[in-house]
Amino acid sequence: MRANRRVDTKPELALRHALHRLGYRYRKDFRLDLDSGRRVRPDIAFTARKVAVFVDGCFWHACPEHGSKPRANEWYWGPKLIKNVERDRVNDAALILAGWTVVRLWEHMPIDEAVTTVLTALAATDPTDATTAADPTGATGQSPDATSQPPDATGQPPDATGQPPGWPSAGDDSL
Repeated sequence: MRANRRVDTKPELALRHALHRLGYRYRKDFRLDLDSGRRVRPDIAFTARKVAVFVDGCFWHACPEHGSKPRANEWYWGPKLIKNVERDRVNDAALILAGWTVVRLWEHMPIDEAVTTVLTALAATDPTDATTAADPTGATGQSPDATSQPPDATGQPPDATGQPPGWPSAGDDSL
């Protein structure tokens, strides 16, 4: 079983490359320590949007279409595969309780369909729709100017370069 990969499987790599090509950035195999005390490692985690993506293998997670039941050592594999599925459900419930959106994909899902599923989940949890606090440009929709910056030690606001009044600018050779 040493040859069986836990991370960087071919379906997972294909999905990550497709998402990266589209400009999405994520964490791979990121450990989440949830408040319930449970530790979960999604294959792909969008931490700002709280979306956890799992790419499940058909054998290991008992796919109803492609999952196979081994005939040899059935006394071991039967309960093992059932425990895997139960653990998945418990992890999903813990993530949802912690405010995460869970996306589970089968390894046999076509890559374009998998990308569409992930993008749909990301669009549903878009942080720019939340509040103006998440808006980096401020509540007015304009970029902050120098007068909105806090005053320096002299009590005067900084000038247009962001420096306190009287300070030399970056191109000033009078030093």
